[in-house]
Amino acid sequence: MSFNLFSKEAKLCVNYSVNVQKGESVLIWGSERAIPLIKEIYREVLRAGGHPITKIDFLEQEYIFYKEAQEHHLNYSDSFSLYYIQNIDIIIRIIGGNNIRELSNINYERFKKYKLAQNEIWKIFFQRQIDDKIKWLIVVYPSESMSQEAKMSREEFANLIEKACFLHKPDPITEWQTISRKQQKYCDYLEKIDELHIVGKKTDLIMSIKGRKWENCDGKVNLPDGEIFTGPIENSINGFITFPFPFLYLGKEIKNVTLKFKNGRVIEAKAEKGGGIINEIIKIPGCRRVGEIGVGLNYNLKQSLKNMIFDEKIGGTIHLALGIGYPKTGSKNLSFSHIDLICDMRIEGKIFADEKLIYQNGKFLIKNNRIK
Repeated sequence: MSFNLFSKEAKLCVNYSVNVQKGESVLIWGSERAIPLIKEIYREVLRAGGHPITKIDFLEQEYIFYKEAQEHHLNYSDSFSLYYIQNIDIIIRIIGGNNIRELSNINYERFKKYKLAQNEIWKIFFQRQIDDKIKWLIVVYPSESMSQEAKMSREEFANLIEKACFLHKPDPITEWQTISRKQQKYCDYLEKIDELHIVGKKTDLIMSIKGRKWENCDGKVNLPDGEIFTGPIENSINGFITFPFPFLYLGKEIKNVTLKFKNGRVIEAKAEKGGGIINEIIKIPGCRRVGEIGVGLNYNLKQSLKNMIFDEKIGGTIHLALGIGYPKTGSKNLSFSHIDLICDMRIEGKIFADEKLIYQNGKFLIKNNRIK
């Protein structure tokens, strides 16, 4: 795999995404398989004057934990993670090193119990985000497992990451700054809107976004990136929506999900594949309600990879997330889960804002705060 890719990815992470400043502490966390990228991020943090700290997971660590953990392990709130969340300035989380299906046969109740035990850590993390006291970034390492799931060679998958992050451009930072300005115009427009009406294939959904803040995802929290999102008013969603894109939940595939809403709650859920799983998901506290409505705007991403850090950014799609919303948007929905589902809007898709058509066939019609 190209050293040049990891070097370019690290420079973008450190100098743009989290913009490391002299004296800031930076936790770099990833799998042992992602060490080539970890090394380059470590190098760039030092060059920027930050204090890098590494946390390396070994292969199959999660599987061994959930298979062997005793009751007191599952109920344990990790004091080391709590310390990091309370004190670190920046977290860079590298995903993609491990087998993404390794938890397929783990008992779900064990996973749920451990996640519930980490609630206090997540509350502190979100509060520090609100207070602008912590920066964080999720970045992708091109692993064999992700490449196989995407039905690509590892080289093809690495090339996709390069293009989706605009690392193939002479000045990726300038590219992301341009994207940021364009996406901010959409956010500014939508923050004046009270109601969205989403129409598409097997989709007719209405929700209120009145008073909610739209977040501009411009390469500063995820890489790849390219979306905008908010948290809808919790009890406002009515109608139905279909999500044809497949996705994985704890290693199990779910495909072609249809959800029906009444007064903000899922009242019916079915799927072509994994219907039992989606009905288990909506039983998770907080997962009958939506914590996020987002619009994918990265048109260098075109196909489903069964990986949400990519799929929710696909240009011409929208997504809903069942479960916890981001407090910065004004969302009040609480859960230990955040499950994104992708709806393709590129054919027959329309979004009306306060009854005005603002989005059609995968593209916004907004230009300079006006409808074209």
